[in-house]
Amino acid sequence: MMHDYLPISRSDMNIRGWKQCDFVYIIGDAYVDHPSFGHAIISRLLEAHGYKVGIISQPDWKDPKSIQILGEPRLGFLVTGGNMDSMVNHYSVSKKRRQQDSYTPGGVMGKRPDYATTVYCNLIRSVYKKAPVIIGGIEASLRRLAHYDYWSDRLKHSILIDSQADLISYGMGEKSIVEIADALNSGIAIQDITFIDGTVYKTDSLESVYNALTLPSFDSMKADKLEYAKSYYIQYGNTDPFIGKRLVEPYKDNLFVVQNPPAKPLSMEEMDAVYALSYMRNYHPSYEELGGVPAIREIKFSLISNRGCFGACSFCALTFHQGRIIQARSHDSLLEEARILTEEPDFKGYIHDVGGPTADFRSPACQKQITKGACPNRQCLFPEPCKNLNADHTDYIELLRKLKSLPKVKKVFIRSGIRFDYVLADPSKKFLKELCQYHVSGQLKVAPEHVSDKVLSKMGKPQNQVYRRFVKEYNEMNGQLGMKQYLVPYLMSSHPGSGLSEAIELAEYLRDLGYMPEQVQDFYPTPSTISTCMYYTGYDPRTMEKVYIPDNPHEKAMQRALIQYRNPKNYDLVLEALKLAGRTDLIGYDKKCLIRPKAGARTDVQTAGKQRERKKKTIRNVHKKAVKK
Repeated sequence: MMHDYLPISRSDMNIRGWKQCDFVYIIGDAYVDHPSFGHAIISRLLEAHGYKVGIISQPDWKDPKSIQILGEPRLGFLVTGGNMDSMVNHYSVSKKRRQQDSYTPGGVMGKRPDYATTVYCNLIRSVYKKAPVIIGGIEASLRRLAHYDYWSDRLKHSILIDSQADLISYGMGEKSIVEIADALNSGIAIQDITFIDGTVYKTDSLESVYNALTLPSFDSMKADKLEYAKSYYIQYGNTDPFIGKRLVEPYKDNLFVVQNPPAKPLSMEEMDAVYALSYMRNYHPSYEELGGVPAIREIKFSLISNRGCFGACSFCALTFHQGRIIQARSHDSLLEEARILTEEPDFKGYIHDVGGPTADFRSPACQKQITKGACPNRQCLFPEPCKNLNADHTDYIELLRKLKSLPKVKKVFIRSGIRFDYVLADPSKKFLKELCQYHVSGQLKVAPEHVSDKVLSKMGKPQNQVYRRFVKEYNEMNGQLGMKQYLVPYLMSSHPGSGLSEAIELAEYLRDLGYMPEQVQDFYPTPSTISTCMYYTGYDPRTMEKVYIPDNPHEKAMQRALIQYRNPKNYDLVLEALKLAGRTDLIGYDKKCLIRPKAGARTDVQTAGKQRERKKKTIRNVHKKAVKK
């Protein structure tokens, strides 16, 4: 097998002696042959199973010839929008166009279309009417059934319908894509591939669909948002590969979209095999003269040690995409990759990260999950850690120690985030000590997200007292070690459930802390999260209770400004917010005040104070006159 980048042109195919590809992979990102990129994993995995895969990166969606450069594949087209949803990639939460695309050569914007997966598929269909089209990646995975689309502000069909694709490989896709390839290779028509876990397909008959739950129809959800909330929570309760049911979503004209249960998680041996494939571990050399691909900087000297997350924050789509069951690589696998990193000519001695969605999750939350899956109606950490939770960092500590003892390695950092409530749940303080002593570069980023327990409950995050306890223990540990290291909290404004009073509560916390964050994340309603469902429907799908939604752009601007109340540019917004909330007591010269009054202006508190002084002065004068008489 040739160890080189996969073909991106006919001349590349000729060098390999290929007349036809088995699969042509259309991708919205630059071609980066590194296991942090989904297209690299899927293409190399298919290659390892004997299939010929060619890559067409960022084709010109206005030109049908751009997807014909490798010819028609023998088995089908694979399509992905990229490592990010193309709309998140293109737009900020305020729906303004971003200035840079880190997944494009030179960081240039505009090299992929909005709704990239759908556009690419329709382009393929305009040329190859009958070629099988299989879509995957985060964009397809999180839009696999009807979903609220923030950018168009409406409920959209399953992406399978709008894209005209035949099949979705959802989730991480390693198992399902090989099964799909083998089925096509054996002569099974794409329309008959309805039996693979981790896939979604279309059908006009439910005769062969068994053990399925029928969701509300698309039309009923469009007519009644409460129906969508009900549908969403059924989906959310069926994301587990062991207990998840098959789901059917009805559309007009006797059309049904069928979601098969999720694929089973990878074993440690299977994970190791995926990361041992013959990656080139860099972007394609044709991008060098364009300045390379910016995204490689963040991941080139980092190690992915796990996937999945049982934290299950409401605003995170990981439950839908990677699932709640942790899958981890072995120490040997990670040490071997680390050795490869140390041989890179630009390696400076620093491994930037060892983690995944949550760095310190190295095993399933409890033994039950390994064979029976995650509980459908309870969380592992929220509202408090489950009594069956196995909060043990021993394996992670051993891994980190082995990595930092490798020749040429000076320091191993943890940057992908830790769950502070999980750290606290570990009865041993060994990990906290190890973390502070060896793996923090002056400051540790953590994600309390908010301080109002009302908002935190909607976020699926622990109560504020838990974060305060972690802050205390972190500071005490650094004190014991004689180190000065700080916490940098990630905070979110305008999450469902947050009004101006909750935003002010957060501002007061920051005032008392003496800290103003440089960056604030305004809540971003991305497809298929609990929080997005709340945002769209106004209901919490877990309880069907109404939720306050700060969806007015001006109120969102005020909530964001309150978190950065010291910034002079935010003064007018903060002033307006405090007046609207009836909190003019926070406008003044007292150390508890957030802002000072405008020059020449008096706050209600100051006016009342002046009136009291005048009244006291009048009383004193009257008293003096009475004494004189």
